[in-house]
Amino acid sequence: MKIVVIGGTGRIGSKLVNLLRRRGQTVVAASPETGINTLTGDGLAEALAGADVVVDVANSPSFEDKPAMDFFVTSGRNLLAAEKEARVKHHVALSIVGTQRLVESGYMRAKAAQEKLIKESSIPYTILESTQFFEFIERIAKDGLDGDVYRLSPALMQPIQSDEVVAELADIALGPPVNGTVEVGGPEAVPIDELAREVLSARKDRRKVVADVHARYYGAELKDKSLIPGPKAHIGTLRFGDWLRQTLAPN
Repeated sequence: MKIVVIGGTGRIGSKLVNLLRRRGQTVVAASPETGINTLTGDGLAEALAGADVVVDVANSPSFEDKPAMDFFVTSGRNLLAAEKEARVKHHVALSIVGTQRLVESGYMRAKAAQEKLIKESSIPYTILESTQFFEFIERIAKDGLDGDVYRLSPALMQPIQSDEVVAELADIALGPPVNGTVEVGGPEAVPIDELAREVLSARKDRRKVVADVHARYYGAELKDKSLIPGPKAHIGTLRFGDWLRQTLAPN
Protein backbone atom coordinates (compact mmCIF):
# COMPACT_ATOMS: atom_id res chain seq x y z
CA MET A 1 0.00 0.00 0.00
CA LYS A 2 1.25 3.48 -0.87
CA ILE A 3 0.56 6.13 1.78
CA VAL A 4 1.37 9.82 1.41
CA VAL A 5 1.80 11.74 4.67
CA ILE A 6 1.23 15.47 4.20
CA GLY A 7 3.40 17.25 6.77
CA GLY A 8 5.55 14.14 6.81
CA THR A 9 8.71 15.87 8.06
CA GLY A 10 7.10 17.52 11.11
CA ARG A 11 6.77 16.36 14.73
CA ILE A 12 3.79 14.07 14.15
CA GLY A 13 4.36 13.38 10.46
CA SER A 14 7.92 12.08 10.85
CA LYS A 15 6.84 9.70 13.63
CA LEU A 16 3.94 8.47 11.51
CA VAL A 17 6.15 7.93 8.45
CA ASN A 18 8.59 5.86 10.49
CA LEU A 19 5.84 3.79 12.11
CA LEU A 20 4.10 3.02 8.82
CA ARG A 21 7.40 2.03 7.22
CA ARG A 22 8.07 -0.32 10.13
CA ARG A 23 4.69 -1.84 9.37
CA GLY A 24 5.83 -2.60 5.84
CA GLN A 25 4.11 0.22 3.94
CA THR A 26 5.44 2.37 1.10
CA VAL A 27 5.35 5.90 2.51
CA VAL A 28 6.02 9.31 0.96
CA ALA A 29 6.94 12.06 3.45
CA ALA A 30 5.38 15.09 1.77
CA SER A 31 6.29 18.64 2.77
CA PRO A 32 7.83 21.74 1.19
CA GLU A 33 11.18 20.35 2.37
CA THR A 34 10.71 17.36 0.07
CA GLY A 35 9.39 19.45 -2.84
CA ILE A 36 5.68 18.81 -2.21
CA ASN A 37 3.68 21.92 -1.38
CA THR A 38 -0.08 21.82 -0.78
CA LEU A 39 -0.37 25.63 -0.81
CA THR A 40 1.08 26.01 -4.30
CA GLY A 41 0.28 22.53 -5.59
CA ASP A 42 3.93 21.93 -6.50
CA GLY A 43 4.78 18.22 -6.59
CA LEU A 44 1.31 17.07 -5.48
CA ALA A 45 0.32 15.17 -8.62
CA GLU A 46 3.61 13.29 -8.74
CA ALA A 47 3.51 12.42 -5.04
CA LEU A 48 -0.09 11.18 -5.15
CA ALA A 49 0.29 9.06 -8.29
CA GLY A 50 -0.66 5.51 -7.30
CA ALA A 51 -1.41 6.47 -3.70
CA ASP A 52 -4.04 4.48 -1.82
CA VAL A 53 -4.18 6.66 1.31
CA VAL A 54 -3.33 10.26 2.14
CA VAL A 55 -2.82 11.30 5.78
CA ASP A 56 -2.85 15.05 6.35
CA VAL A 57 -1.10 16.13 9.55
CA ALA A 58 0.20 19.46 8.24
CA ASN A 59 -0.34 22.51 10.42
CA SER A 60 -0.57 26.20 9.71
CA PRO A 61 2.69 28.06 10.41
CA SER A 62 0.57 30.81 12.01
CA PHE A 63 -2.14 30.63 14.67
CA GLU A 64 -3.51 34.04 13.67
CA ASP A 65 -7.07 34.00 12.33
CA LYS A 66 -6.64 34.90 8.65
CA PRO A 67 -3.33 33.12 7.95
CA ALA A 68 -4.65 29.93 9.58
CA MET A 69 -7.89 30.05 7.56
CA ASP A 70 -5.99 30.76 4.34
CA PHE A 71 -3.65 27.85 5.01
CA PHE A 72 -6.23 25.19 5.83
CA VAL A 73 -8.70 26.19 3.10
CA THR A 74 -6.14 26.62 0.31
CA SER A 75 -4.16 23.54 1.28
CA GLY A 76 -7.33 21.49 1.74
CA ARG A 77 -8.79 22.42 -1.63
CA ASN A 78 -5.55 21.74 -3.49
CA LEU A 79 -4.98 18.44 -1.72
CA LEU A 80 -8.50 17.09 -2.17
CA ALA A 81 -8.54 18.06 -5.85
CA ALA A 82 -5.25 16.25 -6.40
CA GLU A 83 -6.53 13.21 -4.51
CA LYS A 84 -9.65 13.08 -6.67
CA GLU A 85 -7.51 13.15 -9.80
CA ALA A 86 -5.28 10.39 -8.39
CA ARG A 87 -8.28 8.29 -7.29
CA VAL A 88 -7.12 8.12 -3.68
CA LYS A 89 -9.25 5.66 -1.71
CA HIS A 90 -8.97 7.11 1.82
CA HIS A 91 -8.26 10.61 3.13
CA VAL A 92 -7.21 10.77 6.80
CA ALA A 93 -6.90 14.08 8.61
CA LEU A 94 -5.71 15.01 12.08
CA SER A 95 -7.85 17.63 13.81
CA ILE A 96 -8.63 18.80 17.35
CA VAL A 97 -11.25 17.82 19.90
CA GLY A 98 -13.52 20.83 20.45
CA THR A 99 -13.07 22.29 16.96
CA GLN A 100 -16.82 22.52 16.35
CA ARG A 101 -17.50 24.06 19.78
CA LEU A 102 -14.88 26.82 19.99
CA VAL A 103 -16.31 29.18 17.38
CA GLU A 104 -14.71 32.21 19.06
CA SER A 105 -11.28 30.91 18.08
CA GLY A 106 -10.10 31.84 14.61
CA TYR A 107 -7.72 28.91 14.56
CA MET A 108 -10.50 26.49 15.51
CA ARG A 109 -12.76 28.00 12.85
CA ALA A 110 -10.00 27.32 10.34
CA LYS A 111 -9.79 23.68 11.45
CA ALA A 112 -13.60 23.43 11.22
CA ALA A 113 -13.40 24.78 7.65
CA GLN A 114 -10.81 22.12 6.83
CA GLU A 115 -13.11 19.41 8.22
CA LYS A 116 -16.04 20.79 6.20
CA LEU A 117 -14.05 20.56 2.96
CA ILE A 118 -13.21 16.94 3.71
CA LYS A 119 -16.80 15.99 4.53
CA GLU A 120 -18.12 17.65 1.37
CA SER A 121 -15.60 16.01 -0.94
CA SER A 122 -16.31 12.77 -2.77
CA ILE A 123 -13.29 11.03 -1.25
CA PRO A 124 -13.87 8.44 1.52
CA TYR A 125 -12.42 9.85 4.72
CA THR A 126 -11.70 9.54 8.41
CA ILE A 127 -11.08 12.58 10.63
CA LEU A 128 -9.20 11.94 13.87
CA GLU A 129 -9.85 14.65 16.45
CA SER A 130 -7.24 14.54 19.20
CA THR A 131 -6.98 16.29 22.53
CA GLN A 132 -3.87 18.39 23.16
CA PHE A 133 -0.48 16.66 23.19
CA PHE A 134 1.55 16.40 26.40
CA GLU A 135 4.43 18.02 24.56
CA PHE A 136 2.47 21.30 24.14
CA ILE A 137 1.27 21.80 27.74
CA GLU A 138 4.33 23.88 28.67
CA ARG A 139 3.77 26.18 25.69
CA ILE A 140 0.08 26.57 26.62
CA ALA A 141 1.13 27.47 30.15
CA LYS A 142 3.63 30.08 28.98
CA ASP A 143 1.07 31.61 26.61
CA GLY A 144 -0.86 32.53 29.77
CA LEU A 145 1.95 34.60 31.27
CA ASP A 146 0.65 38.03 32.35
CA GLY A 147 3.47 40.00 33.93
CA ASP A 148 4.79 37.74 36.70
CA VAL A 149 1.63 35.62 36.92
CA TYR A 150 0.28 32.84 34.74
CA ARG A 151 -3.46 33.20 34.08
CA LEU A 152 -5.00 30.02 32.74
CA SER A 153 -8.46 28.58 32.38
CA PRO A 154 -9.56 25.99 34.96
CA ALA A 155 -11.51 24.17 32.21
CA LEU A 156 -10.77 20.49 31.89
CA MET A 157 -8.26 19.15 29.40
CA GLN A 158 -7.59 15.49 28.64
CA PRO A 159 -4.09 15.57 27.10
CA ILE A 160 -2.41 12.64 25.41
CA GLN A 161 1.10 11.59 24.44
CA SER A 162 1.76 12.30 20.76
CA ASP A 163 3.08 8.76 20.19
CA GLU A 164 -0.34 7.37 21.11
CA VAL A 165 -1.98 9.69 18.57
CA VAL A 166 0.51 8.56 15.92
CA ALA A 167 -0.35 4.92 16.63
CA GLU A 168 -4.06 5.75 16.26
CA LEU A 169 -3.39 7.50 12.94
CA ALA A 170 -1.46 4.48 11.66
CA ASP A 171 -4.29 2.13 12.57
CA ILE A 172 -6.80 4.38 10.80
CA ALA A 173 -4.62 4.70 7.69
CA LEU A 174 -4.35 0.93 7.43
CA GLY A 175 -8.07 0.39 7.96
CA PRO A 176 -11.21 1.25 5.99
CA PRO A 177 -12.58 4.82 5.93
CA VAL A 178 -15.40 5.45 8.41
CA ASN A 179 -16.70 8.57 6.62
CA GLY A 180 -16.92 10.24 9.98
CA THR A 181 -14.98 11.50 12.98
CA VAL A 182 -13.06 9.48 15.57
CA GLU A 183 -11.88 11.06 18.83
CA VAL A 184 -8.81 10.21 20.87
CA GLY A 185 -7.74 11.54 24.27
CA GLY A 186 -5.64 10.83 27.31
CA PRO A 187 -6.71 8.76 30.33
CA GLU A 188 -7.49 11.63 32.72
CA ALA A 189 -9.24 15.00 32.61
CA VAL A 190 -7.36 17.71 34.54
CA PRO A 191 -7.96 21.49 34.81
CA ILE A 192 -5.59 23.41 32.57
CA ASP A 193 -4.30 25.53 35.43
CA GLU A 194 -3.36 22.37 37.35
CA LEU A 195 -1.50 20.96 34.35
CA ALA A 196 0.36 24.25 34.13
CA ARG A 197 1.35 24.12 37.80
CA GLU A 198 2.67 20.61 37.34
CA VAL A 199 4.83 21.35 34.32
CA LEU A 200 6.05 24.74 35.59
CA SER A 201 6.97 23.25 38.96
CA ALA A 202 8.94 20.52 37.17
CA ARG A 203 10.77 23.30 35.28
CA LYS A 204 11.54 25.09 38.61
CA ASP A 205 9.37 28.04 37.61
CA ARG A 206 7.98 29.38 40.90
CA ARG A 207 5.73 32.08 39.49
CA LYS A 208 2.10 31.92 40.58
CA VAL A 209 -0.54 30.22 38.43
CA VAL A 210 -3.99 31.77 38.74
CA ALA A 211 -7.19 30.03 37.62
CA ASP A 212 -9.05 32.55 35.46
CA VAL A 213 -12.34 31.54 33.83
CA HIS A 214 -11.89 34.40 31.33
CA ALA A 215 -8.42 33.30 30.22
CA ARG A 216 -8.48 32.55 26.52
CA TYR A 217 -7.40 29.42 24.71
CA TYR A 218 -6.56 30.07 21.05
CA GLY A 219 -8.76 33.16 21.38
CA ALA A 220 -11.77 31.50 23.02
CA GLU A 221 -13.10 31.38 26.56
CA LEU A 222 -13.66 27.78 27.63
CA LYS A 223 -16.52 26.00 29.31
CA ASP A 224 -15.58 23.17 31.64
CA LYS A 225 -15.87 20.45 28.98
CA SER A 226 -15.04 22.41 25.81
CA LEU A 227 -11.91 20.31 25.22
CA ILE A 228 -13.16 16.94 26.49
CA PRO A 229 -13.83 14.09 24.02
CA GLY A 230 -17.12 12.20 23.99
CA PRO A 231 -17.89 8.82 25.57
CA LYS A 232 -16.92 6.86 22.45
CA ALA A 233 -13.39 8.31 22.25
CA HIS A 234 -10.39 6.04 22.08
CA ILE A 235 -8.40 6.54 25.27
CA GLY A 236 -4.63 6.45 25.70
CA THR A 237 -2.89 4.84 28.65
CA LEU A 238 -0.03 7.15 29.69
CA ARG A 239 -0.81 9.80 32.31
CA PHE A 240 0.66 13.29 32.07
CA GLY A 241 2.49 13.11 35.40
CA ASP A 242 4.13 9.82 34.46
CA TRP A 243 5.15 11.19 31.06
CA LEU A 244 6.57 14.33 32.66
CA ARG A 245 8.67 12.30 35.12
CA GLN A 246 9.94 10.10 32.27
CA THR A 247 10.80 13.17 30.21
CA LEU A 248 12.76 14.80 33.03
CA ALA A 249 14.53 11.61 34.11
CA PRO A 250 18.31 11.66 33.50
CA ASN A 251 19.53 9.47 30.66
